[in-house]
Amino acid sequence: MNEIGFRIRQERKRLGYSQREMGLLGGVAVNAQGKYESGERVPKADYLVALANVGVDVLYVLTNKRNTGVIVDNTLNTVAYAAPPDALFVEVQHAVRHFLLKIEELSTTYQVNGNATQPYLCATPTPLPT
Repeated sequence: MNEIGFRIRQERKRLGYSQREMGLLGGVAVNAQGKYESGERVPKADYLVALANVGVDVLYVLTNKRNTGVIVDNTLNTVAYAAPPDALFVEVQHAVRHFLLKIEELSTTYQVNGNATQPYLCATPTPLPT
């Protein structure tokens, strides 16, 4: 397997496509997709353009250098599918609460002109009046 074929396979797996699906997205038959991945054939530009439109990092496929935008997108997708939305929401709530507690803690030690300031943030939620 040549390096380009290996990286095409890596991108296909990263995006969760089968060889058949990737071939269809690239406008080629499944056997052509297999030959690209095995290094028997080199893909043409129109195939690579079609794959770029569905999220394949073509810069990486051709040069072994990642496009940082693809890394960010992949990270966001990983986070989005890492846990059910309710579980992710709970994790975000915990992170925000920790963040606010840390700000409250730091605000008690902050000094202005040699005088400690009074904390003005409250990390404990108070109920809204009804």
